[in-house]
Amino acid sequence: MAKTYAIVAGTAIVALLAGLWFATARNAADIFAACRSSQIAGGTGSIGGPFTLVNQQGQTVTDKDVITGPSIVYFGYTFCPDICPADTARNAEAVDLLEQQGIMATPVMISIDPERDTPEVMANFAFNLHERMIGLTGTVEQVKAASRAYKTYYQKQEGDEEYYLVNHSTFSYLALPEYGVVEYYTRDTTAAEMAESVTCFVETAS
Repeated sequence: MAKTYAIVAGTAIVALLAGLWFATARNAADIFAACRSSQIAGGTGSIGGPFTLVNQQGQTVTDKDVITGPSIVYFGYTFCPDICPADTARNAEAVDLLEQQGIMATPVMISIDPERDTPEVMANFAFNLHERMIGLTGTVEQVKAASRAYKTYYQKQEGDEEYYLVNHSTFSYLALPEYGVVEYYTRDTTAAEMAESVTCFVETAS
C-alpha cells in the first residue's frame, strides 16, 4: 500500500513539474506575457488575420494597408444608438493619451452594417471621432470574412428595414503589424487602462 502511495505521489509530482515547465516555457516564448491581462482561447494567434475591405475614401484595402502601426480595431456600425459611439469614443481617447506619450496609434472601425454604412457614411463617422480614425466597410461577404477572422458576432434584428438595429460583440482588439492581434479589451476597460496596456505591448515589441 505504501509503495502504491509512493508511486501515485511520484506521478503527481512529475505531472506538477511538467505543468510548471510547460507554463514557464509558454510564458518564455510569449514576449508579451507580462503585458497580458486577458486570455484568448487558442491563443492570440487564433484571432485576426487577412481581410479585404473598403475604406472611407472608397478604396479597396487589405489588413496590410490598414494595420501599419499599433491599431485598435473595433467592429460596430454607425446607426448604433449608444454602445458603438461610447466604445469608439473611448478608443479615440486612448489614442490621444498614447500620442501624449509619443506613441502614434490608429483607431479602426469595421462596419458590420455594410447595407447602410457606405464609404461616405464611414467617412463622416470617422471624421467626427478622430482625425486618424480609419472607417472600413465592404460587401456583405467581405465584412463576414473579416468578422470570422476576428471571431466577432453580429446579427441584424428583424423589423424596420430602414431603422433596424444590429446585435454584436463589443471587444476592441490591439493589433501590431508584425504580430497581429495581441490583446483585446472589454467595454469595462477605461481609456487610461487601454493606453497603459498598449504602451506595454508597444515598448515590448520595440
